[in-house]
Amino acid sequence: MEKGSNVPISNAIITLENTSQEFETNKNGAFEITLSKSGDQMLRISALDFISKRFSVYLEGNPIDLGLIYLERDIAHEQTDNLISLTDGDLSDDAESVSTSMGLLQSTRDIFLNRAAFDFGQAFFKVRGYDSRNGQVLINGIPVNKFFDGRPQWNNWGGLNDAVRNQEFTNGLTFDPYTFGGILGNTNINTRPSVMRPGLRLSSSASNRTYRGRLMATYNSGEKLSGLAYSVSVSRRWAKEGFVEGTLYDAYSVFGAIEYQFNPQNSITFTSILARNRRGRSSALTEEVFDLRGNQYNPYWGKQDGKIRNSREREVFEPLFLLNYAMDKNKIDWNIGLAYQTGINSRSRLGYYNAPNPDPTYYRYLPSYHINSSIGADFINANLAREAFLENPQLDWGQLYTANSNNGEKAAYLLYDDIAHNTTISAATSFNYTLSDFIKLGFGGNFRSTSSENYAEIQDLLGASYHEDMDTFSSTLNHVDGELQKTEGEKFNYHYNLDASQLEGFAQVKLNAKKWNGFTSASYSNFNVQRNGFFKNERYLENSFGTGEKLAFSNLAYKGGFTYFLTGRHWFAANAAMVERSPIVQNIFINPRENNEIVPELQKELVSSVDLSYFVRLPRLTGRISAFYTRFQHTTDINFFFVDSGLGSDFVQEVITGLDRLHKGIEFGFEYEASSTVKLTAAGNLGHYVYASDPSVQINFDTAGVKEDLIAPEGNIDLGVATLKDLKLAQGPQTAFALGVSYRAPKYWWISGTTNFLTNNYINLSTITRTASFLIDPETGETFSDATEENVAKLLKQNKLDDIYLLNLVGGKSWLVDGKYISFFASINNVFDTVFRTGGYEQSRNGNFGQLKQDNQSGSPSFAPKYWYSYGRTYFLNLAISF
Repeated sequence: MEKGSNVPISNAIITLENTSQEFETNKNGAFEITLSKSGDQMLRISALDFISKRFSVYLEGNPIDLGLIYLERDIAHEQTDNLISLTDGDLSDDAESVSTSMGLLQSTRDIFLNRAAFDFGQAFFKVRGYDSRNGQVLINGIPVNKFFDGRPQWNNWGGLNDAVRNQEFTNGLTFDPYTFGGILGNTNINTRPSVMRPGLRLSSSASNRTYRGRLMATYNSGEKLSGLAYSVSVSRRWAKEGFVEGTLYDAYSVFGAIEYQFNPQNSITFTSILARNRRGRSSALTEEVFDLRGNQYNPYWGKQDGKIRNSREREVFEPLFLLNYAMDKNKIDWNIGLAYQTGINSRSRLGYYNAPNPDPTYYRYLPSYHINSSIGADFINANLAREAFLENPQLDWGQLYTANSNNGEKAAYLLYDDIAHNTTISAATSFNYTLSDFIKLGFGGNFRSTSSENYAEIQDLLGASYHEDMDTFSSTLNHVDGELQKTEGEKFNYHYNLDASQLEGFAQVKLNAKKWNGFTSASYSNFNVQRNGFFKNERYLENSFGTGEKLAFSNLAYKGGFTYFLTGRHWFAANAAMVERSPIVQNIFINPRENNEIVPELQKELVSSVDLSYFVRLPRLTGRISAFYTRFQHTTDINFFFVDSGLGSDFVQEVITGLDRLHKGIEFGFEYEASSTVKLTAAGNLGHYVYASDPSVQINFDTAGVKEDLIAPEGNIDLGVATLKDLKLAQGPQTAFALGVSYRAPKYWWISGTTNFLTNNYINLSTITRTASFLIDPETGETFSDATEENVAKLLKQNKLDDIYLLNLVGGKSWLVDGKYISFFASINNVFDTVFRTGGYEQSRNGNFGQLKQDNQSGSPSFAPKYWYSYGRTYFLNLAISF
C-alpha cells in the first residue's frame, strides 16, 4: 500500500536477496510466496518511484502473514533527472571523444554504482575504466547501441525521464534474461503502459548546467477493463547558454505507447519515441587559453546582429518505433520485438579555403606563438597578441562575411554540416523457461541492419554565391563527375554509404540450489560491413567510387557465474567471460570520407574478464566489495591530425593496431542504517588501467610531403611500434572515494551530503611521439643528437591531472494535498565552486623531438595538451505534481 493514500501498489517486486528470486504483487497489491527453503532470509520489497523496504524473516515451513506493508514515495528518483550523462561529442572537439558509462546506471540501487553515477560522474569517472560501448542498452528487449561506435545514443530518448524510468539493470557479467550483454552490464528500458503508475504528472525544472529550463508532462492511463493501456509524455528543454559560454540548448521530446492485453498472460505494445536535440558545442582548451579566459570560455561562438551564433552545433533527431509482443505465464516468459529507426545526426563547422583560420584560439593568434618563435622570444608581439585576444576572444562573423565579399562570388568561408543519416531495422526475441525450481533455461537472439548515408552539406555560404568543391592543398576535385560549383543545401566534399548488419543468438542456463546458484551463457554473432562511395575522388580514383570489400566477422562469447551462500546474509560470487567481438565501424575504414581502404590485417577483438565479490545484507548494514580483472586485446584505433614528423609534414590518418589494454582493481560500496532516519554510506574504487602492449602504428600521408622510398605500394608508412606498455590509460580518475550521510525526516523531507575525492587521472597520449620516427631529424634524416633516453623520457612524461575534491548536497520535500502528490527536489554540485581538469589529450602536431623540445622550452608551448574543465558550482531544481 502507498503510505498516506492507502492505494494498492501493483507490479511491486518482492526479492529474496540471498537467492535473487523475484515475485510480483497483483492489481490489489497482494502477493504470495511459496518456498521449499527454510532458515534466515532477507526480503526486499521495491516498486518504481517508492522507497524499498527490507525485512528479516525466518522460514520454518509454516505460513507467515506479513500484514499490510506501506511504501513511501521516493522523491530521490528526481536525482536521475539531475544526472549528467556525457555522450560522444557533448563536451569534446573533433580531435577527441568522451564517453562515460553513467547513463547505464540510472536504475541501480547498488551503493557504489550510485556514487559512480551521481557524484564521481562529474569528473568523467568510468566504472572499471570502461566506456559505454561495454554496456548494452535495450528498449523492450531490443538492443539500441550504435554500430558506428558501439555506444547507446542517449539523446534518442533524452528528456523523457518519466516514460523511460522503468528500467531493469544487471551489473557486470551477471545473468540477464534478455541478452548475453556487455561486460559493464545491461539496461532494459520497459515502455509497457500497464506497468507504469496511472495518473498525470507535471514537472518543471531549472538548472545552470547544459540546459536552463525544462517542462514535462506525462499521463499513464493504467490498465482498462477492455485490456487497453496507454502512456503519453512530452518535454521541452532549453537554454540560451548553458554553463559554458555560447552553448545553446534546444530540445523537445514526445513519447507515446499503447498496449493491448488479450488476457493476463499475453499483450502487444506499440511505442513511438521522437526526441530532437540541438545544442551548441564547446572546445577543450590549452592551459594558456584557460589562464586568459577561464573554464566557461568557448571559442566556437560569436555575435551576429547582436545574437549568439555557435559555429559548432550538434543536432540529433532519430525517431524510434517499436512493436512488441509479450507472453508471461507461470513457467514461460517470451518476448518478441521489432524496431524501426531513421533520422539524422549532424555536426556543423566552419570551412575555410585559401583563407586564414577563423578560430580565435588558433596558435598563431596567441602569445605563446611569439614567445616560441624559432628566431627567439618576441615579448612585445606576445603582449600585443595577448591584448588582442582578450579584446576579441570570440568568433568574428562579420569579418567572415567581409572576407567573402572581397573574394568575388567564391566562398573563402562557409558553414557546413557533417551529416549521418541512419536507418536501422531491428528484431529481437528472448525466451525463458522455468523447468523447475532448480533449472531455468533461456534462449534468444537479435538481428540489426543499418544503412548510414554520410555526407557534408553546405548550410550557409556567408554571403558568397558558390563554393568550389576541391581540395585546396592538392588542387584535386572531391567529386570528379559532379559540378565544381556547389551552393547552399548541396552535398559536397564527401558522400558515401556504410551498410552494416549483425545476427546474434544466445543460450543460457541458470541453476538455483539451497546453498548456491550458478549460470552459464554462450553467444554467437556474425557481423558484416561494407562501404559504397558516391563521389569519385580525384586523389583516390581507383577506390573511392562504388562498393568496396565486404568485411565479415564471426564471434563466439562465453560467460558464467557461481554464487555461494555462506548464510542468508553473507555470500560470495564469481563471474568470468571470454568475448570475441568485431571492431566498431569507426575503427574499420581508414578514411571512409575519401576511399574504401580498410585497416590492414584487421582482427576481431578479444575481451577476457573476471570478477569476485562479497555481499553482506544485514538489517542495518548492506553492501559489497568486488575485485575485477579485464584485458582487451587486438583493438584498433584511428586518429586524424596534422603533424610535423621526422618523415614529413601533412594531414595524416594514424592507424593503431594490436593495442591491448588492462583494467584491474577493487570497488566497494556500503550503507549503514544508523537509525530509522539516518544512513551513512562509503564507496570507493582503486583502479589500475594501463596499456598492455606496444601497438603497431601506420600513417597515411599526402605523398607529396614524404620521401618516396618510405611509401608502401598502398600509400602507407609503417612507423613500427609505439612504446606505450604500462603507461596509464585516459579513462577518468582511477581512484575514487566517497563518504555520505543522509537524513530522512518522518515529515517527508530529506537531505544528504557526499564528500568525494578522486585522483590518478591521466590525459590521452599522442601515439606518434612514442614511435622511432619521433627521434628523426627531418632536415638530416638522422637521429637528433640530444635525443637521449633521459631527455626523451622527460619530454614525454605522462601528464597526471590534479586531485579532485567535491562536496555535493541534495534534498527534497513532498506533500500529499487533496489526493495530489507534490514533490520538490534540489541539488547543489561542487559546493565549493572548485575548477578542475576532468580530462584531456596531448596534441600530435609536434611529431619530432626537436620541434617538441623547442615548443616546450618557454613553459607555455603553442601545442600544449588540451583539457576539458569542470563546471563550477551548479544547481538543479525540480517541482512536480502528480494527480
